Amino acid sequence: MNHFISVRDVPNPDALVEESIRLKQYPFAHQNLGKNKVLGLIFFNSSLRTRMSITRAAYNLGMQVMALNVSQDSWQLEMEDGSIMNEGTVEHIREAIPVISSYCDILAVRSFPGLKDREQDYKDRLIRSFAALAGIPIINLESATLHPLQSLADLMTIRELQKTDKPKVVLSWAPHVRPLPQSVANSFAEWMIAAKMDLTITHPPGMDLSVKFTGAAPIVHQQENAFEDADFIYVKNWSSFSDYGKFANMPEWMVTQEKLALTKNARLMHCLPVRRNVVIADDVLNSSHSVVIRQAENRLFTAQAVLKKILEATQ
Repeated sequence: MNHFISVRDVPNPDALVEESIRLKQYPFAHQNLGKNKVLGLIFFNSSLRTRMSITRAAYNLGMQVMALNVSQDSWQLEMEDGSIMNEGTVEHIREAIPVISSYCDILAVRSFPGLKDREQDYKDRLIRSFAALAGIPIINLESATLHPLQSLADLMTIRELQKTDKPKVVLSWAPHVRPLPQSVANSFAEWMIAAKMDLTITHPPGMDLSVKFTGAAPIVHQQENAFEDADFIYVKNWSSFSDYGKFANMPEWMVTQEKLALTKNARLMHCLPVRRNVVIADDVLNSSHSVVIRQAENRLFTAQAVLKKILEATQ
């Protein structure tokens, strides 16, 4: 594995999950693998679980870590080729990325979409520029369109808890107070499809995702109907793909105990952070159905598995 940008970079997603589960049992079994290796973390946006989990994962493998918060710690970067840099930006990515990569062995990058120009956002230009210009492996910590590390942890959590070979997994839109990217939902859908799960997606009309990521998964516009007999409910807000960036609140889509009662005693999942009593009701998050903390914990071991595979490939 040379890069980890999407599920398409992973030859066998289930094998990577199995590696993650082994590392959860024996997290310090490969402490010398990353000796004298440096992981560079490049954050264009804020982070909690992603930052802490991959940092600890690198330490477990014996790596050193350097983090750069681009908005606070560095010059403002220009990304357009041919630009006349006589205004706000000071350094071009054509210099910045090769320089950063010369100090590191692996780079991990996080950025969000602008949610104004779909064509530009869905080019995923920043993460693709790092992959093209760095000359070293790139890990996607969330991009304009995808969040594969989150989805790998989600798949690991489902594999740990599933009781049938092909559980029914429902990806449910939820209300929010502001428009959010489609990255988590896109990524979750394509990882569930790659893992051959029985995936159903439910959202209000107009809050669609790109079929590039949802494929042939059935779309249900009645949330309660989608929840029937579900084994896992994955809750997430996202803005519209077709009416790009469109925001809808619709508080009636919040996940409640009454809706959860329609499922087959389903496990409740969310990537966090979650706005309580807006996205999911308190009594659902506080119940034994909720596995959101387990998901977050698994972020550590899946990040470690990705780093391990890349380190092994570059030995």
